[in-house]
Amino acid sequence: MSDTKRITVRIPEDMADELNELVEEGSFSSLSEAIRASIQEFIKNKNAPDHISKVTVDLPKQKVGEIENLVERGDSVDVDDAIRTAVREYVREKIKEYQRVMEQEEE
Repeated sequence: MSDTKRITVRIPEDMADELNELVEEGSFSSLSEAIRASIQEFIKNKNAPDHISKVTVDLPKQKVGEIENLVERGDSVDVDDAIRTAVREYVREKIKEYQRVMEQEEE
C-alpha cells in the first residue's frame, strides 16, 4: 500500500467483534482491510452528488448471485447498475399503471 498513515480509533466492543467475524468468515483478509473498506464506503456515500440519494438495499444472497450472473453476461455494467435499472423500470411501470387508473376514473 502506498502512502499510509496509522491512526488509532476506539470503537464499541460489539462493533469490533462484528468486524472480526467478517475477517474470520473470509470477507476481509484483515481487520485493517475491513476498516478501510468501511471508511471508503462511508466517504463514497458522503461524496455523492447533490442530485443523487444513496440507499442501501438488503437482498437475499441468492438474488445477489442472480444479479451478478446478469452482470457477467453483460446485461449490466455492475450490480449497482442492474439494481438502478430494475428500480427505474419498476417505477416507470407503476407510474403508467397509476396513470391508466386515473384515466379510467375520469371516464
